[in-house]
Amino acid sequence: MKHRSPSEQHHGKKPRVPAAAASASPQDGMEDKAPSNPRELTQNPLKKIWMPCKNGLPEKHISQRKVCMTNCPTLIVTVGLPARGKTYISKKLTRYLNWIGVPTREFNVGQYRREFVKIYKSFEFFRPDNEEGLKIRRQCASAALNDVRQYLTEEGGQVAVFDATNTTRERRETIIQFAEQNGFKVFFVESVCEDPDVIQENIVQVKLGSPDYTNCNTEEAVEDFMKRIKCYENSYETLDEVLDRDLSYIKIMDVGQRYLVNRVLDHIQSRIVYYLMNIHITPRSIYLCRHGESELNVKGRIGGDSGLTPRGKEFAKKLSQFIQAQSISDLKVWTSQMKRTIQTAEALSVPYEQWKVLNEIDAGVCEEMMYEEIQDHYPLEFALRDQDKYRYRYPKGESYEDLVQRLEPVIMELERQENVLVICHQAVMRCLLAYFLDKTAEELPYLKCPLHTVLKLTPVAYGCKVESISLNVDAVNTHRERPEVGIKTHTLSRHTTSTDPLFPQSELCSCSVSLLNPRQFLGVFCFCYICTSCYMKSCTSMEKTPPWLEVES
Repeated sequence: MKHRSPSEQHHGKKPRVPAAAASASPQDGMEDKAPSNPRELTQNPLKKIWMPCKNGLPEKHISQRKVCMTNCPTLIVTVGLPARGKTYISKKLTRYLNWIGVPTREFNVGQYRREFVKIYKSFEFFRPDNEEGLKIRRQCASAALNDVRQYLTEEGGQVAVFDATNTTRERRETIIQFAEQNGFKVFFVESVCEDPDVIQENIVQVKLGSPDYTNCNTEEAVEDFMKRIKCYENSYETLDEVLDRDLSYIKIMDVGQRYLVNRVLDHIQSRIVYYLMNIHITPRSIYLCRHGESELNVKGRIGGDSGLTPRGKEFAKKLSQFIQAQSISDLKVWTSQMKRTIQTAEALSVPYEQWKVLNEIDAGVCEEMMYEEIQDHYPLEFALRDQDKYRYRYPKGESYEDLVQRLEPVIMELERQENVLVICHQAVMRCLLAYFLDKTAEELPYLKCPLHTVLKLTPVAYGCKVESISLNVDAVNTHRERPEVGIKTHTLSRHTTSTDPLFPQSELCSCSVSLLNPRQFLGVFCFCYICTSCYMKSCTSMEKTPPWLEVES
């Protein structure tokens, strides 16, 4: 009688064998499987990144993959009594993480409460024995956490900042359980402050402008808010080195006088700690300006390392007079290592530091070219840059995205310093300005930073005040407005010959193929096609203006 295994006896059939194991011969033993042939590579024309391809086309899942700086979503949770700077920290941290390319959103539970309870009456709402108020606050926290879940799991977010008091260990444990159920990491940020002057200043500057106190005079509002703080003090349980030793957190004491950091587990948490240990609330001003007008500016050429024109030298003199009139104590002056910024700084007759990271964006093969020349010699590159100016990388050069990463040390040092004048370049100034004004990647490359104009940035409670000061010296306009792109879109079959008269005998992918920026050269229209998914590209031209272009333009 044939012997059957226990599994065969139980199920009445042979156990399933994995296909790989079934196809292997007995002689294979523990020998390694023969390596497959390496895939061919193709270059993404937008970012100039090499990627594997198949049948001449980039692998779709690779070309569409987003850059992710976190190995799993992170939930940042603030802890602390009211008027301790939690919202200030939340907003600055959200702005910083978005600027470096980490999709981040702030969820302020106080805002949920204001939407739920339209009219705020008094501190009585926050009393621990107010059952109705406690119920509403729990509902608001739950609604905020539900939105956190949606943002991190469905909307592509990588970091969420849960801005609330979270003063009890019970509340924090509830948040930890929520994070574990959804696969999120948790990092706590506690702000502790015992300095009454700092607390009073925070109440006057920030809380009195809150919608809760729109119809109150200053004295009544301060008194009510102090009573609100008392409602939290009795139940406040600070993060403890022993009881909370398994948690990841940073504890900021007295506005950065001391820090306690515990169990930093990954890259994003270390960047958060590094950033929070650099910021301060000392009143100061940051002055941003470009160099004086350069010789290549006048010629309409980008990049290069030319000197100043007579008008540029006149601006440098006016800048010196302006800075002297400001009577700024302990002003630091930073420049790039390029001739035009150093010439501008020399006129100030003060010490200055040269930063290589402040050099202008590297235009690669397009250095010292006019935009018309780039359009003529590299029509596809010109069209790609118009399509996505922030992520587009010049051949053998840089993108704005690269520039932001290069400038991160400058931002850290600006946060540490007090009064600073930065003499830089158009693209560099745009990146720095985007950080302070919380601009998106789409807005950043089109921020207006004219020559011979100084921008004075003064950090305020939840943002930055900007003053634009023209020094009344004429200069060329180097700003290029955002162009209109994506005029027409086709959807064509994979590996089929196009019947489009503009695209004869060309093989196209199955993705949406966009026609970018028709440009006219000597009476001939040049058309650049680029697939926004797999980046397959082709160009063609025709003598006559196509009918649809006449209609749509």
